[in-house]
Amino acid sequence: MSEVRTDEAGWVERAALLVRASPRRGHRARVVAVEGRSGSGKSTVAERLRGALAALGEPVAPLTMEELYPGWAGLSRSPDLLRTWVLEPLRAGRPVAWRRYDWERGSFEEEWTTPSVSLARGGTLLVEGCGSGAGAVRDLVDVLVWVTAPDEVRAARLDAREDADLYAPFRQMWARQEEALYAGDPPCARADLVVRNPTDTAAR
Repeated sequence: MSEVRTDEAGWVERAALLVRASPRRGHRARVVAVEGRSGSGKSTVAERLRGALAALGEPVAPLTMEELYPGWAGLSRSPDLLRTWVLEPLRAGRPVAWRRYDWERGSFEEEWTTPSVSLARGGTLLVEGCGSGAGAVRDLVDVLVWVTAPDEVRAARLDAREDADLYAPFRQMWARQEEALYAGDPPCARADLVVRNPTDTAAR
């Protein structure tokens, strides 16, 4: 297990090099899961990592788990959707596509979405969000990145979200779902790379 801190210079470049040095598990594209609790800074870390990999000449297709969650009570189902719609087809060399969840309508869209970058000849699929490194997909993930932050920092970030008012009624329920998902097979215990994100330095 390797470790970087976002409050240290050059952390994202080191993380990108570690990712690129990791072997693939048979499929052409490398699968990287950026996993962690709500408020840990996963989205920012994933975006910075995406940029650093692109700077190294690596084609990167991003996917956020928010497109796969079947609503506020659907965290436990999302790893299976990630596996069925995305990771198993990728491993088999078939086209990858998924249906985005429409949070306003409360249902999945009828149309299928494909990666913004072609993965037919390699590159990296960068999946960000709770559940991206869950036990249900562990055999299909090449690099598991665990993003962690102190509880008080996570709470402050959640309070500062643009959609904090919308998120507030579901905050405790979502936290309980995270705990249940991680209880039997905690991703932090098998992470290839731990990103400690104690401040908002990652955004800069």
